[in-house]
Amino acid sequence: MTVSTTDDSDFPESPAPFAAPGLPYPRILVKVSGEALMGSEPFGLHPPTVARIARDLVAARALGCEVAVVVGGGNILRGARVAGEDLDRATADHMGMLATVMNGLALEAAIEAAGAPARTLSAIPMPTVCEPYARQPARRHLRRGRIVVLTGGTGNPYFTTDTGAVLRAAELDCDAVLKATNVDGVYTADPKKDPTATRYDRITHDEALARDLKVMDAAAFALAREAALPIIVFDIREPGAIATAAKGEGRVTVVAP
Repeated sequence: MTVSTTDDSDFPESPAPFAAPGLPYPRILVKVSGEALMGSEPFGLHPPTVARIARDLVAARALGCEVAVVVGGGNILRGARVAGEDLDRATADHMGMLATVMNGLALEAAIEAAGAPARTLSAIPMPTVCEPYARQPARRHLRRGRIVVLTGGTGNPYFTTDTGAVLRAAELDCDAVLKATNVDGVYTADPKKDPTATRYDRITHDEALARDLKVMDAAAFALAREAALPIIVFDIREPGAIATAAKGEGRVTVVAP
């Protein structure tokens, strides 16, 4: 059975966007790593953690935000790590993209179980599983209040899901990228390894690139700079952190022009 790309029965047609007025970031894209979905597990998915993240996304939608999500696949397979003599990088990266689709389907189910409509779209077409990604259908879903789960990376090897997240945010006219990490912002060094590391409250894209900060790869920072997209870095382990960051509050680092 082919997944329909035109089933709009759960939301009526409306020329007005779903986003509520007065929000600092009416349309957000949340980047969730595959590792964030592992919770306490050494591999794969931790259902209670997936459910908690889904509830946090639903809470951001309840504020009136239009919410897109790019999900990674590192909890299942990371292409750059498995590439080697017998497995070329392009093939390994495509395997990693398939892992993101599995994560996206799990997150979509958890979002709908939490009470919000969701759609998984894949940059690698697999219409019997989910919708293929296209910009206009994705924007339509957002305007109708659906949480859009974007999978398959960019559909091309050699690009990280961080770069894919900024690309999709630019394509979909998002107001900010919310980068979920396991620390509460961007630091001068890894705070787990360097006790003298200090946290930035705000930093520019140029400074992040010049200081080679590792919270996102250089291509993602450069694209965000070109698109004038702020990146808000926050700790995904805190319940409610997504909605808090979407309100422009909480302990975060803002990377902005």
